Amino acid sequence: MFQFLSIFSIRPPEELPMPQAVGVIQTLGFPSVLAAADAMLKGGRVTLVYYDLAERGNFVVAIRGPVSEVNLSMKMGLAAVNESVMGGEIVSHYIVPNPPENVLAVLPVEYTEKVARFRT
Repeated sequence: MFQFLSIFSIRPPEELPMPQAVGVIQTLGFPSVLAAADAMLKGGRVTLVYYDLAERGNFVVAIRGPVSEVNLSMKMGLAAVNESVMGGEIVSHYIVPNPPENVLAVLPVEYTEKVARFRT
């Protein structure tokens, strides 16, 4: 017939998984990507999951964490690049809220053993 939920069977909010996001910033020049990464990690509860040299002096940095934290951290990272006097510039940036499993399986943005101890 009807099933009634017990108040004791509902998990408290702190135990529910937070929706995750991936944020990526691509800059021209290494000092700019370093400034972005520094600001992003200090600006929110996110984990740096990817960094690499792209082409023609461009660098890419990617973070993961709760959607609200990634949004805040990305704003901080973009502001750091724009405010820096190092001559770098933002080439592109993007946030993927709630990325599908296929994206996580294909792109190098998984939480690896290397970054596991830094997860917040």
